[in-house]
Amino acid sequence: MKKGVILASILLFIIGCKENSETTSTLITGNKEITLEEIWDGTFSPERMNSLNSMNGDFYSLLNTDKETKATTVDKYSYKTLEKVETIVSSADLKDLDGFSSYSFNNDETKIILGTDFEKIYRHSYKGTFYGYDIASKKLTLIGKGIQEPVFSPDNKKVAYAKDNNLFIKDFSKNKITQVTKDGKKNSIINGITDWVYEEEFAFVRAFEWSNNSKYLAFLRFDETNVPTFSMDIVGNDLYPKQQVFKYPKAGEKNADVTLHMYAVSSKNSKKISLGDYEYIPRIKWSNDDNILVATTLNRHQNDLKLHTVNASNNNAKVLLNETDKAYVDITDNLTFLDDNSFIWTSEKDGYNHIYHYNSAGKLINQVTKGNWEVTNYYGFNKDKNTIYYQSVENGSTNRGVYSIGLDGKNKKLLTNENGQSSAAFSNNLNYFISTFSSSEIPPIYSLYSGEGEMLKVIKDNAKLKENLSEYKMSPKEFSTININGNDLNMWMIKPADFDESKKYPMLMFQYSGPGSQQVANRWNGSNDYWHNMLAQKGMVVVCVDGRGTGLKGADFKKVTQKELGKYEVEDQIAAAKKLAERTYIDEDNIGIWGWSYGGFMSTNCLLKGSDIFTTAIAVAPVTSWRFYDSVYTERYMQTPQENASGYDDNSPINYADKLEGNYLLVHGTGDDNVHVQNSYRMINALVEANKQFDMFIVPDRTHGIYKGKNTRLNLYTKMTNYIEENLNKKSDKSIEIKG
Repeated sequence: MKKGVILASILLFIIGCKENSETTSTLITGNKEITLEEIWDGTFSPERMNSLNSMNGDFYSLLNTDKETKATTVDKYSYKTLEKVETIVSSADLKDLDGFSSYSFNNDETKIILGTDFEKIYRHSYKGTFYGYDIASKKLTLIGKGIQEPVFSPDNKKVAYAKDNNLFIKDFSKNKITQVTKDGKKNSIINGITDWVYEEEFAFVRAFEWSNNSKYLAFLRFDETNVPTFSMDIVGNDLYPKQQVFKYPKAGEKNADVTLHMYAVSSKNSKKISLGDYEYIPRIKWSNDDNILVATTLNRHQNDLKLHTVNASNNNAKVLLNETDKAYVDITDNLTFLDDNSFIWTSEKDGYNHIYHYNSAGKLINQVTKGNWEVTNYYGFNKDKNTIYYQSVENGSTNRGVYSIGLDGKNKKLLTNENGQSSAAFSNNLNYFISTFSSSEIPPIYSLYSGEGEMLKVIKDNAKLKENLSEYKMSPKEFSTININGNDLNMWMIKPADFDESKKYPMLMFQYSGPGSQQVANRWNGSNDYWHNMLAQKGMVVVCVDGRGTGLKGADFKKVTQKELGKYEVEDQIAAAKKLAERTYIDEDNIGIWGWSYGGFMSTNCLLKGSDIFTTAIAVAPVTSWRFYDSVYTERYMQTPQENASGYDDNSPINYADKLEGNYLLVHGTGDDNVHVQNSYRMINALVEANKQFDMFIVPDRTHGIYKGKNTRLNLYTKMTNYIEENLNKKSDKSIEIKG
């Protein structure tokens, strides 16, 4: 098919979707076979936009590499035209810096922090060498080496940063460094940077914030002295392995003692802030009042959240808002203060995640969004238009659209496509946004929109990828629902392109199933989707069912698994497999299941507890007992093992090893700092003690994603493909021939 025809059909789809929710697109099937090499060498990767940084006014910036000089540049673009306005800085003009790989502006965009020589710490954290660059004078100044999270003060005179577990402030005007804290010590005291569990589960690293007037620096201090230590041997290439040692609070164990502190820049004094009884401080944020910080606290069960206002001038704190839940309260970054210090907040308190408006005293003004659907992203508030922008699943839980709505809850408007998944990257002033749209049959399309929802220009369409894929033998995902245990569960199915209903096919189920997650979504393919399609074209039916406990269908549906992780989710997968096995084209004797992480926990349990239907399972990096996982995630859903021993043990696959009857492949990386290989080792021991035969694939030094190193993912998926070929295709009419 000609590229022009494909592009025209894509554009027609975009426009038509807003008027006709029934509009669909059909996957064109060619003759080429998908190979594992192609999946992992980027053949099917869509073109993506560089991560853009919204600037003041109608502008954004991109980090680019000059094709001729190979210099790194920060370039400024116009939202109106999408054309480059200027190059703000180029590494070719910096004699002391060969290149840089990160940048951040100060508030008025007169200065930039440039970063290089990064060294990864955990999933989100890293340290590196950072410089300050003055745009007007073109002066480059070293901030520090081996530092973390440097950020300008709002008055542009200073930069605060962390190094070796302490906080520092560099004053550019005086070329002077002030050490804010001095008690930082590895595996003991951390100032201004989160510990492992906060970084992983509360998803932030920088735990310090400048006040708007630059007079104060609020920060968190972590005392992890009494937190139990976890260690891993890193084999590497040396004669002797090295040890990675870090503090990791497992469920029911001691957490770090976290406290809030206020540093006054002028007096150079820090004061500890009293916030009453709490276990966690998952967020701190300054309000629009220069002296008022808002700190979020949670109890250990995470079902009692408080917003505290802290007056920096006298360090007094009082409760602004208190929200409780029978299960847990989610942490988000949606707290937004308006000019009058009223604030926008998202909550599940009516059973679905919605947007609320409170006054400055914490009293409810109104609920902005309402309905039996979920707000999935909050983008911001345009004060000039008194309008909120958000993303939701109003058009079905597998779709996501971008909307605008008045602060009073009126004049709601869909700004993007009705079907498929749309997300938005707004300009700072919210006058424009760049939409990323995709569906299961339309690759990512990046388009420029006005804040009113007018599509102005297609930026990238991935028409070439669509054209290339037309040469391959592929099948579309068939979306439907399946009624299991009294619930209509979202499902997709991939059948062979030459599907014959009179024949029998082995079935492979894929799931994740973790609380609030979603795998059945109307979005473009990821790597696993191509692998699933490859298996389908070799003679399998591949299915994914989102059972109870998954997200975007209301709090009751999501939180039904509370205190029983692995009970209802496993029941749903087993019941779904049995119901699907009643279909004439499914070989009831050859049904497998696989998953990664939580999905590995699930696939293991399904094979053990559902041995009458599942014959094969692959578990990659699985949790095998929630007693081994971190405190914040696990206790959010399970409380502590001391309080809920049966919930932990009744659903732990370790305790059901003697029930193994089918084929079981266990995969884990020994460098996994998240789901420790201890989980698999304990499962292996249980299987050995039960005298059960199984297969395992232990990958040295790889972390939770099992991707680092040459051919790591290709090797893993070759292993899994061969395992499926050998064990899930014994009695079916069609045999699976695996290539590449």
